[in-house]
Amino acid sequence: MAASERDKMAAGAWYNCVDPELDTLRAVAAEAVFEHATMSPQQRGDLAPRLKALLGSAAAGCRVEAPFHCAYGFNIHLGEGVFLNAGCTILDTAPVRIGAGTMLGPNVQVYCPEHHRDPVKRRAGLEIARPVTIGRNAWIGGGAIIRGGVEIGDDAIVGAGSVVTKSVPAGATVVGNPARPIAR
Repeated sequence: MAASERDKMAAGAWYNCVDPELDTLRAVAAEAVFEHATMSPQQRGDLAPRLKALLGSAAAGCRVEAPFHCAYGFNIHLGEGVFLNAGCTILDTAPVRIGAGTMLGPNVQVYCPEHHRDPVKRRAGLEIARPVTIGRNAWIGGGAIIRGGVEIGDDAIVGAGSVVTKSVPAGATVVGNPARPIAR
């Protein structure tokens, strides 16, 4: 039996993102995100019920400000006390793990999918999913972009507006486009 596009995505192989099963999963995520964005903050709390149920895991004390966007949700894993400020986008075609105590500023973007470089295959919807791991107690400044395949170590700092294309060691501070280390 041939692997489904979802199975290929989960395996880190090239898959077609223009697929009915994946479309359905994205629609489920869109409904959960919509509920989170439109529910009264007092009623919603830290995570709206449908968004909390959608996420792969969300430990105690996680807070996701609205608006928030994700592709699927089930690949997102939030450690205890994680804070995502307003406007964060996580395109979670692969696992995204965010360690306890980590804070993402407003409009941080995490992009796991990478589209094919061949224009014909790209137009056909081929992409590959690369995971992102952010360690404990990291601080990701507002407007930062984190590409798939990147690991950010514990206690690291990513400056606002930085574009992170390579992994960041624990305790390091990176800034710029592309993000480069600076002394703290």
